[in-house]
This record gives sequence, C-alpha cells and structure tokens, in this order.
Amino acid sequence: MSFGIYIHIPYCIQRCPYCDFATYEQSQIPPADKYVKLLQKEIRQNIHNIPGQKIDTIFLGGGTPSLLEASSILTIFDTLWEQGFRLNDGCEVTIEINPATISLKKIKDYLHIGINRFSVGSQTFNDRLLKKIGRKHNLNDTLETLDILAASQVQYSLDLLFALPDQTIDDLKYDLDVISNYRPPHVSCYCLTVSESSPLNVGRPPEEGQILMFDQIERRLVSEGYSRYEISNYCLPGKESRHNMLYWTDQEYWGVGLSAHSYIKNSTWGTRFWNPRAYRDYELLVENKTAFPLGNREPLQLHESLTDFCHTALRISRGLSRFALQKKYGSFLASELCSRLNRLVDLGLLDTHEDRYFLTSRGRLVSNQVFASLTFLKQDLAYILPDNPSGPC
Repeated sequence: MSFGIYIHIPYCIQRCPYCDFATYEQSQIPPADKYVKLLQKEIRQNIHNIPGQKIDTIFLGGGTPSLLEASSILTIFDTLWEQGFRLNDGCEVTIEINPATISLKKIKDYLHIGINRFSVGSQTFNDRLLKKIGRKHNLNDTLETLDILAASQVQYSLDLLFALPDQTIDDLKYDLDVISNYRPPHVSCYCLTVSESSPLNVGRPPEEGQILMFDQIERRLVSEGYSRYEISNYCLPGKESRHNMLYWTDQEYWGVGLSAHSYIKNSTWGTRFWNPRAYRDYELLVENKTAFPLGNREPLQLHESLTDFCHTALRISRGLSRFALQKKYGSFLASELCSRLNRLVDLGLLDTHEDRYFLTSRGRLVSNQVFASLTFLKQDLAYILPDNPSGPC
C-alpha cells in the first residue's frame, strides 16, 4: 500500500472566475508565515491518529504554492520529519506553479529542499483566451516558465483548458503545437466546467464542438507518444502522476490545510474527512485544538465505498479489476456487480479484457452516465445482499 500527503496553499495572485477551489488573493487572509504555523499545529495535533510513516508522494496544491519561498515550505517539511514521517526511496514531491511566479533561482531552491516535480497552470497559450478566462499571466510568462523548467531538466506537468469562450479548433491546434515543441513529460487536459449562469458560458463551443476538441487532443497527443492513462491525463512512458494515482487506486492520503480532504483506512470501509473551506473556520479549529479529525468526518458505508471504488478505478486506463473487486468486497457482491458492468459492455460504454473492465472511447465521452449507473444507494445493496458482510472477505 502507498501513502501520500496533500498540503493546501490557498494564496493566489487573483481568483479566477472559473475556480472552485478554496483560494484567496494574498491581501484577503493573514500572511503566509501565520498560515504555515497553522499547518504545523495541525500536523502535530493529528500525529496520534496518523502516525509517522513512510511517504510515497507529497503534493503542494492550491492556490499558487509557488508564491511561497522554499524556506516556508521547508518549515512544513521539517514539521513532518519531526513527527516521524520519512520519504520512501523515489518519493514524488510535486508543487503547483503559475507562470510569472518562479525564477531559475526559485526552482533551484525548491529542488534543494526535495521538491522534484512541478505542475504548471498554463491553461492556454493564447493571450486573447487567457484574458477571457481572467488569467493575469500571458503567453510570454508561460514560455519563460517552460524554458526555465527545460533548462533545469526537471520533471513537470502542464495543465491545458479547452472549450473556452470563443475558442476555435485552430486555437486548440496552436496550444497543441506549443505542447509538441516543449514535450512536457505530463499533460493534464480539462474541459472548462462552470455553472450554467456563469458569464464564461457565453460563446463556448457547443457540445459537439467540445467533443471534437476532446478528440483532437487525444489524436494529437497519442500520435506524439503520449498515452492517456486517465480520463484527463496523458504522459510520456513512466511519467504518470504518482500522487493522483493514489486517489484512483484506493490508497491512503492525508490532506493538510484549508479545505484539504483525506482518506484513511481506519474503519471497515475507510474514513473520509476534510477541513473547512473558510480560512477563519480552519484557523479556529486548529487554534482551539479540536479533536481529530479537523472539520468533517465520514466513516464510509459499504455502498459509498463500492461507489468510490468503481468510479476511481474506471477513470484510469487499466480499469477495474474483478480480482481486486472480489478481494475487497467478496465473491457474491463482486458477481452481482459484474452483471451490472456487463450490461455497460453490451451498451458499448465499457470493454473487458482478462479480469478488467475499462471505458471505451464512447464511454469516456459520456463517463458521467457510466458513473451514474455505478452509484450505489444503501437500499441497492440491501436488495442485493440481505445479509451484508461486515467487512472485506
């Protein structure tokens, strides 16, 4: 089993209109040194519930963690080491960075404290579209950042947003041309998702245009040696995001900081817990030394665990293993679930090979429908299993 730690850094230069994360402009909340102290207190308060152990991945997300100096991040790391955490050999340590927030020196400082992977919030390489979605950086900022990363010979990923307001296929092709020139080891491609009432919906490509863009990205990246290992993520051989794979393969992770989510297998079907989104609520909980876990806590029931297992496994290209399903949930429930999976195969939404089920090309386009059909309610399993097992078989 693997274990990872997510550390949330909420500071941003600006709050993008499409962003749904717990972030703040720097002037809206106390300075970073005070927030780092809160993170240290949270780590120390929870050490009896998440005892120090070997870490396989660390991910500094946000927000814009690259607004913090390496010395502040090292303070957080040192607190983990003080509490008995250690890095496994080859531990992946990722920090999210935004263009115009780093320099060659800053990259070197990050490397010196153990960060070895960088995730760039590029979004698009079109200045017109960057303004449309409220980003403050421009194309030159992004290219300078990519040049710095290339010169430093580090592992990195970049984010690509598509289906933007007034974006054309030619705009998308240009973005893919830039990616082709730089050949980042990893590319995350996300369709812009906003509420129906958002001004960003005005002028967006219609659904068929979004599907065309989705297909264009797939064809171009695959033709250049990238593999799609998850619905939205592509990489060159061996360059998957190990931290994200924790989420998709039923591994444990601990989230530290504002709004951070965790999953620990300390109950029959595991426990999810998460911290408050509002800075002041998080601050009060930490300062008052609220009993672990901070914020909200949810011991999973069987139907919730099974839903999570199916959704996350089918997100990745290697799919859902019948063997793993049976090992965790028992033969009878696995057999009943396979009947439902086989119906999705008959509909052309899933394919199967050896002991695995995985999304077809068509299934990826309507993955929400697939996941909806594999979302279980308590009464569903009461019908399937009159005598529910008390735990894994």
